Amino acid sequence: VYSPAMTDFIFMVKDSSYMFVTGPDVVKTVTNEVVTQEELGGATTHTSKSGVADVAFENDIEALLAAREFFDFLPENNKSGVPVRPTSDPYDRVEESLDTLIPASATMPYDMHELIRKTVDEGDFFEVQPNHAANIICGFGRIEGRTVGIVANQPLVLAGVLDINSSKKAARFVRFCDAFEIPIVTFVDVPGFLPGTSQEYGGIIKHGAKLLFAYAEATVPKITVITRKAYGGAYDVMASKHLRGDLNYAWPTAEIAVMGAKGAVEIIFRGLDAGEQAVKTAEYEDRFANPFVAASKGFIDEVIHPRNTRKRVALGLRKLRYKALENPWKKHDNIPL
Repeated sequence: VYSPAMTDFIFMVKDSSYMFVTGPDVVKTVTNEVVTQEELGGATTHTSKSGVADVAFENDIEALLAAREFFDFLPENNKSGVPVRPTSDPYDRVEESLDTLIPASATMPYDMHELIRKTVDEGDFFEVQPNHAANIICGFGRIEGRTVGIVANQPLVLAGVLDINSSKKAARFVRFCDAFEIPIVTFVDVPGFLPGTSQEYGGIIKHGAKLLFAYAEATVPKITVITRKAYGGAYDVMASKHLRGDLNYAWPTAEIAVMGAKGAVEIIFRGLDAGEQAVKTAEYEDRFANPFVAASKGFIDEVIHPRNTRKRVALGLRKLRYKALENPWKKHDNIPL
């Protein structure tokens, strides 16, 4: 079972693929648990609960066809460069609908898949681990025919918050892209890290640091687009300028701050009554719930129209095509495993 675990990606077939360190009979003997093969190590289990596998398919044919499609995105090796595929999709295609993607209310969700598919060539996006830690999206697309790795928060699931599983999932994906010289495009709408005892006891500090480490270490081109919320440490971790992001763009709806207005006011003005706090909250939102303070400090390169996202990402990737960056030499890094 450790043979597939050592590979980069794992595809499984429902009701016929199984992986476990010890089978159901041994489990029953040792722990007295009664569990089926499918529950213990089937395709659904490993693609949703454990995150060991990437995608589960209905049958062998689907799996093999998907593998062929998937291979199209991957370089032959870590020195060959990304594959280039002819495309008729213009780099400067304008997507007017993206101007209205962000809801009027900051608490309303939207589907980040829409932005991804409207940015990549022909809407062709291959997602890995879609059913595990779905609050973050990872997968491959193409811009001007060239493969890019995409990482994006998903506001539809847990408001796009970062937690242990999403940090590990994205960190491994970022490291894969860096290992094979695949540029990384990051779409950010993150309200923070998930609070609570289960996350702290589970080691969210160390697991969250994996994603931070992966982005900081990556020497490939990194382009970031902040669509809405980018708060606190979660903003830092999502390919910010502070982690050597090359081009960091923001939509006019972006909010880049240490935390949301309400939370900040409750801490800074703890002694005030509810009415006074509401006034201070409105002041905070007016001052910080926009991308311009961050832009004035150089944390954002430019505030862009949502409709031009594809064009700006494509031009950015052209500029960065021959980026050459080397980390200081050491025997190997020591990622917080």
